[in-house]
Amino acid sequence: MGGLAHRGEAMTTTAPAVRRATGADTAAAARSLARAFVDDPVMSWLFPDEPGRVHALERFFAIELDRVHLRTGEVWTTESATSAALWAPPGRWRVPVGTLLREGPSLLRVFGRRTLLGLRGLSRVEARHPRWPHWYLAILGTDPDWQGKGFGSAVMSPVLQRCDEESLGAYLESSKESNIPYYRRHGFEVVDEVDMPHGPRVWLMWREPERDSA
Repeated sequence: MGGLAHRGEAMTTTAPAVRRATGADTAAAARSLARAFVDDPVMSWLFPDEPGRVHALERFFAIELDRVHLRTGEVWTTESATSAALWAPPGRWRVPVGTLLREGPSLLRVFGRRTLLGLRGLSRVEARHPRWPHWYLAILGTDPDWQGKGFGSAVMSPVLQRCDEESLGAYLESSKESNIPYYRRHGFEVVDEVDMPHGPRVWLMWREPERDSA
């Protein structure tokens, strides 16, 4: 459980309004994220059934939102939930064992026969996860109809600003090589790479906090 992929977009000059998400946003945000990740390499590897992928992704992201990230209070979205950034605060990036046990049956229904393969891939990625305090961008996605309008940058912004104010790093895993330049524009740099079992590559990225030159 946890995010293994991120979907970027080009930045624009006008930033849309963002707010903290609530439980009322789960359905719309899960739908937007599912559409954003439908062609993602890791999600295509986890959900090889293309006709049923969007529905499976909606269920997966709804679990991630309701059972994990909304409980931290650090899910940021746009007014109509067309974009969402799911963050884990320092020290809380690993999903508690109790949550995994409680949500196990739901996850088994989502992943089916790919469950063990997905857990193997997650273990590889988690083994490289930084152990020192940082903010973890678990999932970022924007509905394809709204990409290129700066929504992804906007929903990332509140926590990136907090990272700078608190002098804390930020970390993410990008499952699309083409998104690396997008994250670099926000200060992230590739620090490692991980290959999924018989699957795609994931790029691990770290952002140092920006400091006021004054």
